[in-house]
Parts: sequence; structure tokens; C-alpha cells
Amino acid sequence: MYSAKMPEGFLWGGAVAAHQLEGAWDIGGKGVSVADVMTVGSATKPREITDGVLEGKNYPNHSAIDFYHHYKEDIKLLAGMGFKAFRTSIAWTRIFPNGDDAEPSEEGLKFYDDLFDEMHKYGIEPVITLSHFEMPFNLAKNYGGFTNRKTIDFFVRFAEVCFKRYKDKVKYWMTFNEIDNQSAFNNDFLMATNSGILFKDGMTDEEKEAAMYQAAHYEFVASALAVKMGNKINPDFKIGLMINYSPVRPLTPSSEDALLADKFEQHRDFFSDVQVFGEYPKAIEAYIVKHGYRPDITDEDRVVLKEGTVDYVQCH
Repeated sequence: MYSAKMPEGFLWGGAVAAHQLEGAWDIGGKGVSVADVMTVGSATKPREITDGVLEGKNYPNHSAIDFYHHYKEDIKLLAGMGFKAFRTSIAWTRIFPNGDDAEPSEEGLKFYDDLFDEMHKYGIEPVITLSHFEMPFNLAKNYGGFTNRKTIDFFVRFAEVCFKRYKDKVKYWMTFNEIDNQSAFNNDFLMATNSGILFKDGMTDEEKEAAMYQAAHYEFVASALAVKMGNKINPDFKIGLMINYSPVRPLTPSSEDALLADKFEQHRDFFSDVQVFGEYPKAIEAYIVKHGYRPDITDEDRVVLKEGTVDYVQCH
């Protein structure tokens, strides 16, 4: 009889994000994130991205399951389920409330110290994402999110603070969550959550696509710089990426549909290619250059991408 056995060291667990469960959106010195300005939605009513937190709007992540105040009992429940790993994120705005603050928040850093200690108490390995749809709203509104090269520096500084603070408590990291989602560049919600891009009314699809490619490039550079730095802070770190892998199949067996499916998949999957191999696939590079969709790329950027490739890929 065939029997399957997980390899030694396999991490069995679950995954969430800070904005999905912590609540306490304005407690402990936390600032406003892009997730904090997204209203509730339904099958018939899309979510809104509001200009700040507005009176009378329903923002579900403001309360979530209040993990912030109940993490000890929740972690105990996870341990009872046999979890050996728990993936969550560090809310950027708990550490740098506005993103461009001069100093990090000690209260925010202490919360994650306590959380990781509680996880280790039960033998649960933290798997931590740095940016999981939680960019400071200030960076999105006043800097244009990752369409602005300055945001690279803000992210890298955030990463450095986290890597140094938790270098003996967290081994497994991810820089960005599902940045491949923004291949759907005409979806305002996905662009705001992934890159902090708040599109203006009247923008064409071409303008939105150009913004996406430039923002994605800056995210690649930010990720690579973080990986390089993290490996210096603790050589035992494993720093990876998370993608939302969505296979594409042709509608019919025709060569036209097969080619279309292949092209569509190329434009979605190149995000992980860049982070894994340190360079753009030739087809995507040619497409970007042809359309002028990424005007700002430097020789130094290309070196950084090569030097800061990730250690692993996680997908769902």
C-alpha cells in the first residue's frame, strides 16, 4: 500500500494577514493603512476606497476578530490544532504610522515581540510577510505609492527595522504578498492594495498599465534590496515571495486561443520570474520597452535585481 509522508521539517500551518485579523486599527500608535480605508462590499455592491477614514462608512478590518487583544488565546487554539507554522504580516503602520516617520514606533515593535514569543512558546514557527496590502495611506495619497522611487527607501527602512528587531525570532520572511495581482491593472482595488496606487478619474487603460509596470519595477528593486540586507543581518534568514498563481487555459484548441492564453499568462507570471531569476523575461522586457511603460530603470537597478533574488516561492 502506498503511503505519503511529509519531509522532515515540513511546516504545517495556516495563513492570514495583519489587516485581516488584528483589528485595533487605531490603537497602539498605529497609523492609517490602505486597508483601513476600504469599505465593506458584497456580491452586488463593490468595496470603496475612501479618501481617509470617513464617518458613517463600514470598514470591516477596523475590528476584524480583534486578534490584537486576543492573540494569546488564539495562538493556543492553533497549537491545539497541531500547527507548526503560522503565517501573518507585520502591519507597516504599526511600525511606521505614516511610512515616512523619522523613527519607528516602539509600541508597535513590542506587540510583534510578544506575538512571536507566544508562537515560540507552542513551537509554532512565524512566517512573516512585510507588505500584505497594508501600505501606509500617507504613502499612497501623498507619494503615489510605489509609482514613486522614494517609496523604495521607505520600504527598505521598514524591512531593516523588522529584520534587526526580530532576527532571532523570525527565520522565514516574505517581502510582498501577491504583487502579481496587479497584472489586472484596470482594477482600482487591486492597484491600491498591491502598490498604493490611487488612480485619478479619467485615466486611460494605457496610463494605468504604465503606472503598474513602473510601480512593479520599484517593488522588485525594494524586494531585492531587502533580501540583500536581510541576508547580511542574519545569514540564516529564508526570504521569499508569495504569488497568487492562476493558471490560464485557452477557450478552444485553436492556435489563436492557445497563443492568447500563453501571452496572458506571461503578463501575469513575470512577477515571480523577476524575483526568482533577477531579470525580466525577454518577451516582457520587449513589451515594456515597446510601449514605454517603465521609463525609470537604471543599470544599478538591474544589478540589484540579480543580487537580491529570493530563497523560495510560496503560492496559492
